Amino acid sequence: MKDGEKFKKTMIGTLLSISAPQVAEIIAMSGFDWVLIDMEHSAISLESVQNAIQIMEGKIQTIVRVPSNDEVWIKRILDTGCDGILVPMVNSAEEAKRVVQASKYPLEGRRSVGLSRAHKYGAIFKDYVENANRDLVIMIQCEHKEAVRNFDDILEVRGIDSVFIGPYDLSASMGLTGQLTHPDVAAAIQEVKDKCKRPEDLTGSSA
Repeated sequence: MKDGEKFKKTMIGTLLSISAPQVAEIIAMSGFDWVLIDMEHSAISLESVQNAIQIMEGKIQTIVRVPSNDEVWIKRILDTGCDGILVPMVNSAEEAKRVVQASKYPLEGRRSVGLSRAHKYGAIFKDYVENANRDLVIMIQCEHKEAVRNFDDILEVRGIDSVFIGPYDLSASMGLTGQLTHPDVAAAIQEVKDKCKRPEDLTGSSA
């Protein structure tokens, strides 16, 4: 796949928020491109997250939504061997930088190095550590009016791969909870989407 082409494919995913292993297995067999394992708005534990990833590994891309923009949570979740993380409520460039710093090994970040399932308990340690900064998907959630206001600066932060819009929290921050079709909410969502478009998407050319 050429670099420009990867941004033009629509990828279909789903949400996992319960710990039953049968659900993870069914999702892995259902043909989705990715699954979002939710630790922010569910009772699912870190152990259950790792169990789900073990079931789904190699069959579907696993993204874990961490409870908060916290270095310890990010480190522990990445150590499960997931393919990436989604960090909620990132409202400024400084907060986006914290995500990147916690997610990447030195010298690009400050993720600590320790034995974990991510590198098969040391079996593929060298390969994992050398390639994790490139291979892991780092996503942030835009879900507050402050994030929309600061979005140009947020997009300047190197290391962020994708932006996930949280429309309900965004509408709540605007005093319009749940009114997703309200002109102000719709305009804010569209503004974020437009700013996320890369030049090749706008021109039809590939990089």
